[in-house]
Amino acid sequence: MRGIIFTEFLEMVEEKFGYDVVDEILTEGELTSGGIYSSVGTYDHKEIFILVHLLHEKSGIPISNLMEVFGEYLFASLVKVYRELFEHIETSFDMLNSLEGLAHNISTRLYPDDELPTFRTISHNKNQLVLDYSSERKMSDAIVGLMRGCFKYFNEEAQIEKYQVSEKPHIVRFTLTKM
Repeated sequence: MRGIIFTEFLEMVEEKFGYDVVDEILTEGELTSGGIYSSVGTYDHKEIFILVHLLHEKSGIPISNLMEVFGEYLFASLVKVYRELFEHIETSFDMLNSLEGLAHNISTRLYPDDELPTFRTISHNKNQLVLDYSSERKMSDAIVGLMRGCFKYFNEEAQIEKYQVSEKPHIVRFTLTKM
C-alpha cells in the first residue's frame, strides 16, 4: 500500500487526537515498517488496520467510523495534491464515476506495480450512481468517507447505501442517491 495512505492517516490522527496518540499507536503497534513511513514508500496494508485498531482502543470510536473519517480526510488531501486532475470535473457523480481512471492515472504514473482497487460503474444518471468497489484490502468504510469528502467538496448531498455483493472476490456495491 502506498505510503501516502499511512502519512495522511497519521496526520489525521495528530490533527484530531494529538501527537501523543500518534506516538502511542506507533510505539504500541507491532509494525514491520517500524512505524516509519514515507509518502512515496510501499508498506504492508495490514499495518493500516493495526494502526486503526490501536486508535479504536484509545478513542473508543468504532473502527468503521474511524475509517470513514479517514476516507473523508484523505479525499481532501488528495484534492490538494492532485488538484489538476479535479479541475475539469463538475459534480460529485462525475468524480465518483471516474474513480477507476483517476486512481489508475495517479498511481500508474508513479507506481506501475501498484495493486489498486477497482471501481466499476453499474449505472449512472443525474440522481443516482451505482458503483462496485473491489479490493482484497476490504476498505469499503474508507471509501464511504472518500465519497462523503467528495460530496462535501462539490457542495452536494447524497445518501450512501452499501452492501456486500461477494466475499471472494471482495465486492461492495454503493448506491448513491442525490438529495
